[in-house]
Amino acid sequence: MSNYKKFLTLYEKDTPLLLGNVWDAQSAGIMEAAGYEALGTSSAAVAKTLGYEDGENMSFEELLFVVKRIINRVSIPVSVDMEGGYSRNVDEIIGHIEKIHDLGAVGINLEDSVVHDQREILPIDDFAEMLKTIKTALKEKEMDLFLNIRTDTYLLELPSPLKETLKRVRAYEESGADGIFVPCIVDRNDIREVTQSTRLPVNVLCMPNLPSFEVLKEEGVKRISAGSFLYNHLVRATKNAVKRIQSEESFQSLFS
Repeated sequence: MSNYKKFLTLYEKDTPLLLGNVWDAQSAGIMEAAGYEALGTSSAAVAKTLGYEDGENMSFEELLFVVKRIINRVSIPVSVDMEGGYSRNVDEIIGHIEKIHDLGAVGINLEDSVVHDQREILPIDDFAEMLKTIKTALKEKEMDLFLNIRTDTYLLELPSPLKETLKRVRAYEESGADGIFVPCIVDRNDIREVTQSTRLPVNVLCMPNLPSFEVLKEEGVKRISAGSFLYNHLVRATKNAVKRIQSEESFQSLFS
Protein backbone atom coordinates (compact mmCIF):
# COMPACT_ATOMS: atom_id res chain seq x y z
CA MET A 1 0.00 0.00 0.00
CA SER A 2 1.30 3.46 -0.87
CA ASN A 3 1.96 6.01 1.85
CA TYR A 4 -0.85 8.13 0.43
CA LYS A 5 -3.36 5.30 0.88
CA LYS A 6 -1.95 4.56 4.35
CA PHE A 7 -2.50 8.20 5.22
CA LEU A 8 -6.15 8.02 4.14
CA THR A 9 -6.78 4.95 6.31
CA LEU A 10 -5.61 6.88 9.39
CA TYR A 11 -8.76 9.00 9.15
CA GLU A 12 -10.95 5.89 9.29
CA LYS A 13 -9.95 5.01 12.84
CA ASP A 14 -12.13 5.71 15.88
CA THR A 15 -9.42 7.82 17.49
CA PRO A 16 -8.16 11.07 15.93
CA LEU A 17 -4.88 11.04 14.03
CA LEU A 18 -2.19 12.57 16.26
CA LEU A 19 0.11 14.16 13.72
CA GLY A 20 3.78 14.43 14.62
CA ASN A 21 4.80 17.96 13.70
CA VAL A 22 8.48 18.11 12.75
CA TRP A 23 11.07 20.59 11.52
CA ASP A 24 14.09 18.52 10.43
CA ALA A 25 15.23 14.97 9.74
CA GLN A 26 16.18 14.29 13.35
CA SER A 27 12.82 15.34 14.79
CA ALA A 28 11.13 13.23 12.11
CA GLY A 29 13.18 10.17 13.08
CA ILE A 30 12.35 10.70 16.76
CA MET A 31 8.63 10.89 15.99
CA GLU A 32 8.69 7.75 13.86
CA ALA A 33 10.61 5.85 16.53
CA ALA A 34 8.06 6.94 19.13
CA GLY A 35 5.29 5.30 17.13
CA TYR A 36 3.68 8.23 15.35
CA GLU A 37 1.90 7.02 12.25
CA ALA A 38 2.19 10.20 10.17
CA LEU A 39 4.15 13.44 10.22
CA GLY A 40 3.52 17.01 9.18
CA THR A 41 6.04 19.79 8.84
CA SER A 42 5.53 22.91 10.95
CA SER A 43 6.17 25.98 8.79
CA ALA A 44 6.94 28.12 11.83
CA ALA A 45 9.40 25.62 13.31
CA VAL A 46 11.15 25.02 9.98
CA ALA A 47 11.45 28.76 9.40
CA LYS A 48 12.88 29.42 12.85
CA THR A 49 15.52 26.71 12.51
CA LEU A 50 16.68 28.53 9.36
CA GLY A 51 16.65 31.94 11.05
CA TYR A 52 13.37 33.26 9.66
CA GLU A 53 10.02 34.25 11.09
CA ASP A 54 6.93 32.36 9.93
CA GLY A 55 4.97 33.72 6.98
CA GLU A 56 6.78 32.53 3.83
CA ASN A 57 9.96 34.43 4.71
CA MET A 58 12.18 31.49 3.80
CA SER A 59 12.48 30.63 0.13
CA PHE A 60 10.52 27.77 -1.41
CA GLU A 61 13.84 26.15 -2.36
CA GLU A 62 14.85 26.11 1.32
CA LEU A 63 11.55 24.48 2.21
CA LEU A 64 12.10 21.85 -0.48
CA PHE A 65 15.54 21.04 0.93
CA VAL A 66 14.17 20.47 4.44
CA VAL A 67 11.19 18.45 3.19
CA LYS A 68 13.45 16.21 1.12
CA ARG A 69 15.67 15.48 4.14
CA ILE A 70 12.61 14.64 6.27
CA ILE A 71 10.96 12.36 3.69
CA ASN A 72 14.23 10.54 3.04
CA ARG A 73 14.65 9.94 6.77
CA VAL A 74 11.35 8.17 7.50
CA SER A 75 9.07 5.54 6.01
CA ILE A 76 5.75 6.88 7.31
CA PRO A 77 3.51 9.40 5.50
CA VAL A 78 4.59 13.05 5.53
CA SER A 79 2.37 16.05 4.89
CA VAL A 80 3.89 19.47 4.16
CA ASP A 81 2.83 22.86 5.47
CA MET A 82 2.95 25.12 2.40
CA GLU A 83 1.41 28.15 4.13
CA GLY A 84 -0.15 30.20 1.29
CA GLY A 85 1.68 28.30 -1.45
CA TYR A 86 4.79 30.51 -1.63
CA SER A 87 3.22 32.60 -4.38
CA ARG A 88 0.07 34.60 -5.03
CA ASN A 89 -0.13 33.19 -8.56
CA VAL A 90 -2.17 29.99 -8.78
CA ASP A 91 -0.09 28.49 -11.61
CA GLU A 92 3.09 28.97 -9.58
CA ILE A 93 1.41 27.47 -6.52
CA ILE A 94 0.45 24.40 -8.57
CA GLY A 95 4.05 24.12 -9.72
CA HIS A 96 5.23 24.24 -6.11
CA ILE A 97 2.69 21.61 -5.10
CA GLU A 98 3.91 19.33 -7.90
CA LYS A 99 7.49 19.59 -6.61
CA ILE A 100 6.33 18.72 -3.07
CA HIS A 101 4.39 15.74 -4.45
CA ASP A 102 7.39 14.52 -6.43
CA LEU A 103 9.46 14.39 -3.23
CA GLY A 104 7.00 11.84 -1.85
CA ALA A 105 4.69 13.93 0.32
CA VAL A 106 1.18 12.57 0.83
CA GLY A 107 -0.52 15.87 1.55
CA ILE A 108 -0.18 19.60 2.03
CA ASN A 109 -1.60 22.36 4.18
CA LEU A 110 -2.80 25.51 2.42
CA GLU A 111 -4.12 28.44 4.44
CA ASP A 112 -6.66 31.12 3.54
CA SER A 113 -4.60 33.97 4.96
CA VAL A 114 -1.38 35.60 3.81
CA VAL A 115 1.21 37.75 5.54
CA HIS A 116 2.12 41.18 4.22
CA ASP A 117 2.79 43.72 6.95
CA GLN A 118 0.41 41.60 9.00
CA ARG A 119 -1.62 38.45 8.46
CA GLU A 120 -4.82 39.02 6.51
CA ILE A 121 -7.55 36.56 5.57
CA LEU A 122 -8.36 36.26 1.87
CA PRO A 123 -11.87 36.82 0.48
CA ILE A 124 -13.73 33.54 0.68
CA ASP A 125 -14.72 33.45 -3.01
CA ASP A 126 -11.18 34.19 -4.20
CA PHE A 127 -9.65 31.44 -2.08
CA ALA A 128 -12.37 28.92 -2.97
CA GLU A 129 -11.82 29.58 -6.68
CA MET A 130 -8.07 29.13 -6.29
CA LEU A 131 -8.64 25.87 -4.42
CA LYS A 132 -10.93 24.61 -7.19
CA THR A 133 -8.26 25.39 -9.79
CA ILE A 134 -5.63 23.54 -7.74
CA LYS A 135 -7.87 20.50 -7.26
CA THR A 136 -8.63 20.35 -10.98
CA ALA A 137 -4.94 20.52 -11.82
CA LEU A 138 -4.10 17.70 -9.40
CA LYS A 139 -6.74 15.49 -11.00
CA GLU A 140 -5.50 16.27 -14.50
CA LYS A 141 -1.93 15.46 -13.48
CA GLU A 142 -3.12 12.33 -11.61
CA MET A 143 -1.36 13.44 -8.43
CA ASP A 144 -2.66 11.87 -5.22
CA LEU A 145 -2.35 14.52 -2.53
CA PHE A 146 -4.45 15.23 0.56
CA LEU A 147 -5.44 18.93 0.60
CA ASN A 148 -5.77 19.99 4.22
CA ILE A 149 -7.20 23.49 4.04
CA ARG A 150 -6.57 25.84 6.94
CA THR A 151 -8.98 28.63 7.73
CA ASP A 152 -7.66 31.35 10.04
CA THR A 153 -10.98 32.66 11.31
CA TYR A 154 -10.17 31.88 14.96
CA LEU A 155 -6.45 32.58 14.70
CA LEU A 156 -7.21 36.12 13.49
CA GLU A 157 -10.05 36.49 15.99
CA LEU A 158 -12.56 37.55 13.37
CA PRO A 159 -15.99 38.78 14.48
CA SER A 160 -18.38 35.83 14.78
CA PRO A 161 -15.63 33.30 14.02
CA LEU A 162 -17.90 30.26 14.17
CA LYS A 163 -20.34 31.69 11.63
CA GLU A 164 -17.48 32.66 9.30
CA THR A 165 -15.81 29.27 9.77
CA LEU A 166 -18.95 27.35 8.83
CA LYS A 167 -19.35 29.50 5.72
CA ARG A 168 -15.74 28.88 4.67
CA VAL A 169 -15.88 25.16 5.44
CA ARG A 170 -18.86 24.77 3.10
CA ALA A 171 -17.15 26.72 0.34
CA TYR A 172 -13.85 24.86 0.66
CA GLU A 173 -15.54 21.46 0.76
CA GLU A 174 -17.37 22.29 -2.47
CA SER A 175 -14.08 23.45 -4.02
CA GLY A 176 -12.25 20.17 -3.42
CA ALA A 177 -10.72 20.27 0.07
CA ASP A 178 -9.95 16.85 1.57
CA GLY A 179 -9.69 18.12 5.15
CA ILE A 180 -10.36 21.27 7.16
CA PHE A 181 -7.90 22.76 9.67
CA VAL A 182 -9.19 25.30 12.20
CA PRO A 183 -6.28 26.47 14.38
CA CYS A 184 -7.06 28.22 17.69
CA ILE A 185 -10.59 26.83 18.02
CA VAL A 186 -10.94 25.54 21.61
CA ASP A 187 -14.60 25.80 22.61
CA ARG A 188 -16.13 22.35 22.74
CA ASN A 189 -19.48 23.48 21.34
CA ASP A 190 -17.84 25.34 18.48
CA ILE A 191 -15.73 22.30 17.64
CA ARG A 192 -18.84 20.12 17.56
CA GLU A 193 -20.65 22.51 15.24
CA VAL A 194 -17.75 22.53 12.83
CA THR A 195 -17.33 18.75 12.73
CA GLN A 196 -21.07 18.26 12.27
CA SER A 197 -21.20 20.78 9.43
CA THR A 198 -18.96 18.81 7.08
CA ARG A 199 -18.19 15.31 5.87
CA LEU A 200 -14.50 16.24 5.78
CA PRO A 201 -12.11 15.34 8.62
CA VAL A 202 -11.54 18.30 10.91
CA ASN A 203 -8.08 19.16 12.25
CA VAL A 204 -7.45 21.20 15.43
CA LEU A 205 -4.28 22.68 16.88
CA CYS A 206 -2.52 22.44 20.23
CA MET A 207 -3.62 25.36 22.40
CA PRO A 208 -3.51 25.97 26.19
CA ASN A 209 -7.29 25.52 26.51
CA LEU A 210 -7.77 22.79 23.93
CA PRO A 211 -9.96 19.97 25.30
CA SER A 212 -8.43 16.56 25.98
CA PHE A 213 -7.95 14.09 23.15
CA GLU A 214 -10.85 12.04 24.50
CA VAL A 215 -13.20 15.02 24.36
CA LEU A 216 -11.99 15.90 20.87
CA LYS A 217 -12.73 12.34 19.80
CA GLU A 218 -16.25 12.62 21.24
CA GLU A 219 -16.83 15.83 19.32
CA GLY A 220 -15.80 14.30 16.00
CA VAL A 221 -12.29 15.66 15.52
CA LYS A 222 -10.20 13.48 13.18
CA ARG A 223 -6.74 15.09 13.30
CA ILE A 224 -4.77 16.83 16.06
CA SER A 225 -1.64 18.89 15.41
CA ALA A 226 1.01 20.27 17.75
CA GLY A 227 2.14 22.91 15.27
CA SER A 228 5.32 24.65 16.44
CA PHE A 229 4.56 24.25 20.15
CA LEU A 230 6.88 21.26 20.68
CA TYR A 231 9.69 23.11 18.93
CA ASN A 232 9.01 26.19 21.09
CA HIS A 233 9.10 24.00 24.20
CA LEU A 234 12.53 22.68 23.22
CA VAL A 235 13.80 26.23 22.60
CA ARG A 236 12.69 27.26 26.09
CA ALA A 237 14.41 24.20 27.56
CA THR A 238 17.60 25.10 25.71
CA LYS A 239 17.50 28.67 27.02
CA ASN A 240 17.10 27.39 30.57
CA ALA A 241 19.94 24.89 30.10
CA VAL A 242 22.46 27.43 28.83
CA LYS A 243 21.58 29.86 31.60
CA ARG A 244 22.12 27.12 34.18
CA ILE A 245 25.55 26.33 32.72
CA GLN A 246 26.48 29.99 33.09
CA SER A 247 25.17 30.36 36.62
CA GLU A 248 26.67 27.10 37.92
CA GLU A 249 29.90 27.46 35.91
CA SER A 250 29.67 23.75 35.16
CA PHE A 251 28.31 21.34 32.56
CA GLN A 252 27.11 18.88 35.21
CA SER A 253 23.46 19.90 34.74
CA LEU A 254 23.61 18.44 31.22
CA PHE A 255 24.13 14.96 32.72
CA SER A 256 21.62 15.05 35.56
